[in-house]
Amino acid sequence: MNAGEPDHPERSTAPDSSGMRGRRIAGYLLQDEIGRGGMAVVYKAEDLRLGRTVAVKLLAPELARNDTFRKRFVHESRVAAAIDHPHIVPVFEAGETEGVLFIAMRYVKGRDLRALLDREGPLPLETACRIGLQVASALDAAHDHDLVHRDVKPGNILIAEGTDTDRPEHAYLTDFGLTKKSLSLTGFTSVGQFVGTLDYVAPEQISGRPVDGRCDVYSLACVLYEMLTGAPPFRRDDDMALLWAHQYDPPPVLSGQRPDLPPGVDTVLTRSLAKSPEERHETCREFITALRAAGRHATTGTRPPPPATQVDASSTPMSPATPPPPPRWATPVFPGR
Repeated sequence: MNAGEPDHPERSTAPDSSGMRGRRIAGYLLQDEIGRGGMAVVYKAEDLRLGRTVAVKLLAPELARNDTFRKRFVHESRVAAAIDHPHIVPVFEAGETEGVLFIAMRYVKGRDLRALLDREGPLPLETACRIGLQVASALDAAHDHDLVHRDVKPGNILIAEGTDTDRPEHAYLTDFGLTKKSLSLTGFTSVGQFVGTLDYVAPEQISGRPVDGRCDVYSLACVLYEMLTGAPPFRRDDDMALLWAHQYDPPPVLSGQRPDLPPGVDTVLTRSLAKSPEERHETCREFITALRAAGRHATTGTRPPPPATQVDASSTPMSPATPPPPPRWATPVFPGR
């Protein structure tokens, strides 16, 4: 399992999987398809040189025809492969063969977070924080290498078996081989597809503003919200309404869905879901650490530390203007959402 879930399979430009089983790509013999997204298909494969099982991602053909993308792809794949982190799926090789761009990476046995949530529903706060902290450390490591993921979602978080009872699961962040910075600097790909999954996309990605690691903080906060409630923070009946909600609507109060959680958790989530990047936690690890602390302070009866001083959103050029009232098509599907 090494692929994100498809966002819009009916619009997929990924390679056709028919007849690919048994085909040799570079030094890899393709086996079963194990994942598909809008821009790529992932196969379980045999590394013929080393005799090991790997995952091979094949990118959409039009990307290989774009000279600018090919150059960025090679450069950024090398950067991603150079990141040695226990919670990032290792990239073994990336390149082009017979007009096909491919990435070979570790094959992870297990399931993704999407499958885990579908099976178990909302998770306990400590479990969500334990998984979230592993993902946060991976994201912060990527940010230290000037890579912004831009598509943090349950389908890109793989959950393998852990080492002991204190660490019952091992989380891997994947989809760094196809770095979203390669596709566009503005949030849209050169072939007209939005970069990022709408349920978890940061407001600055939607508006085409420059992004940094705080974009991933927002997406990770959306994922944590879903881990704790069973659904992402914003649910709307069409894509335009969902994009509006990310940019203008206040996030729903977490404790409204999980009254068993302490109010301090609301404060932490609301900060990381701020519309302006300047108002969020600076790093993903800082966000998860604050979330875990809010839960632990509640169980010990101590008061959590006061929140860090936030930037006055009205005084910064990046801050959105006072949001207009939403049109009818942008209203929530469900009351309170």
